[in-house]
Amino acid sequence: MNSSSSPPVCKILNYGKYKFDSIKKEKEIKKNQKITELKEIQLSMTIDKHDLDVKAKHGKRFLEEGNKVKVVLRMKGRQQAYADNAINVVKNFYTILQDLGSIDKEPEIIGKNIILIITPKNK
Repeated sequence: MNSSSSPPVCKILNYGKYKFDSIKKEKEIKKNQKITELKEIQLSMTIDKHDLDVKAKHGKRFLEEGNKVKVVLRMKGRQQAYADNAINVVKNFYTILQDLGSIDKEPEIIGKNIILIITPKNK
């Protein structure tokens, strides 16, 4: 209300009803929100074409649902010396999904893992 008016203006209301209505509005707002999750797909350097296609199918489903996809490729032992090949595997995976999503974070090497995050494109 306006604090500079004379005499001061106030509104008399039922506090129980006011509290009920405010809780109801909060529930309605929460119900209409879409919470995006981060789904993870794990790859390996020696993944075969069919296995890659199956993983891509899961990734497509995640992106269509509106979730982000985190692609993790774990390198074992001597595979760490061939990180360039591993990055190519991750980029090949992204080329399958590029019509549904865009790269949020470029492939980066963190320890023994290569991580790529794909966000869904807006419809």
